[in-house]
Order: sequence, then structure tokens, then C-alpha cells
Amino acid sequence: MGRVTGRQRTNLLGAISLVAALGAIAFGLPALNQMLPSDRPVPTDRPYEIGGGVSVVPPAGARIDVTETRPAASSGTVLFRLGPVRYLVSVQPFDGTLQTAVARLRQRITGTAGYQVTGTELTVATAGGLDGIQGGYSGPGRGGRYAVFVADGHTIEVTVSGADLDLGRTLPAIDASTRTLRYAPEQAG
Repeated sequence: MGRVTGRQRTNLLGAISLVAALGAIAFGLPALNQMLPSDRPVPTDRPYEIGGGVSVVPPAGARIDVTETRPAASSGTVLFRLGPVRYLVSVQPFDGTLQTAVARLRQRITGTAGYQVTGTELTVATAGGLDGIQGGYSGPGRGGRYAVFVADGHTIEVTVSGADLDLGRTLPAIDASTRTLRYAPEQAG
């Protein structure tokens, strides 16, 4: 066996440093990510911009789930949590009628094993002048409500889900929030 030269020692230290840095990235960042909460407080006194020119005022006590929220210029999704209840608002480009948009959402709901649309659908309107249709659905251990609006080439879908007892407590606040949905095309990017 030969001697280790200074250059080899430098190369070895560089290689060890590189492996340590990669290890920190590979294991340290995911560990740090797990330590951070996925939901964060959100101001409930002003509109939250979802995307496509659509905004909504979150209900009091809502927290935003950053893992499921994707605001964008022409589309977007925001997931609010009120305890165990999920309140999701999604905006997507859409070239169709309100009836088509409702049928599409109902099909996605009933396409999930064990889920079914329940009750009758009702017309709803927001303070900002959006007219839509709302209905209910149920699934294994969960209930929910949906609403659909169409505005100038966009569909706005609202889905709410949770255990019946939790839904009963939060639906009034979520309904009030849904009525604040506003479409302002000058906000679209």
C-alpha cells in the first residue's frame, strides 16, 4: 500500500463534503418539510384570490392547506380547513353551460367508490352576481355539499366534505363564505 498524497486527501475531503451535502438535501429537507404544518392561518377579513379573476372571503377560523392550494392566473384551487371539514374552491377554464358543469362535477363525485349524490339540487346566487346550482352528496362516513358556477369561460366548483356533526357546525360559515365568491375579470392574469 502506498502513501496518501495531499491531492488525494483533498479529493477525499471534497467527496465526503459532497456526500454530506447530498445527504442533508435528501434526508434533511424532507424531515424539515414534515416538521412544518401543511395548514396555515389565512386572513378572513379580505378576499383570497384563487385564479381566473375569482376570489372568495374565507370563513372565520379557516386555515389554508398549502399542499392543496394552487393559485394561478387563469385557474386555481384553494383548500380551506375548518377543523376536520374540507372546503375546496376550484376555478378552471371552461367552455360550456352551467348544466354541463354540474353534470361533470356530479359524475366525478359518483365516480368515487361509495359516493352518491343525495337530495335535490337548488339554485344559489352569490353577492357578486354569480348564479349557480348546489346539491349534496354522501360517502363512507362523510357527507358533503357541492356548488357550481360558470362565469365568462370559467367554471367555479365548490366542494365541502366532513363528518355530519362537523358539517352541521361549519356549514353556515361556509355558506356565508361561498356567497362572497366574486368574478372580476380585471383580476385575471
